[in-house]
Amino acid sequence: MSAIRMIYLALALAGLVLPMYYFVSWFETFGYDLGAMVDAWNVNDATTGLVWDLTVSYVVLVVWVIYETLQNRRWLNLIAIPAGICVGVSFGFPLYLFLRSRP
Repeated sequence: MSAIRMIYLALALAGLVLPMYYFVSWFETFGYDLGAMVDAWNVNDATTGLVWDLTVSYVVLVVWVIYETLQNRRWLNLIAIPAGICVGVSFGFPLYLFLRSRP
């Protein structure tokens, strides 16, 4: 495996583990209520701005993944879309780059 692929994989793992640690900690403290988590994300203008930044970034990722998948017929790359939904752009984007860079 090339060095860049190892970097993408390491970043994908970091993008999986770091956010999930905090998500799971939050759920254990406040219960498994997605509505309450969304409310927490919008507690002030700074967090609301971050939510919108990540939302737009995720939409760009989805468009890119779909466009390139249709061009290259590498259907496994579509796994980056649910990865981004379930965890976030920090996982979905480097995962996509890892998959995209395979020989």
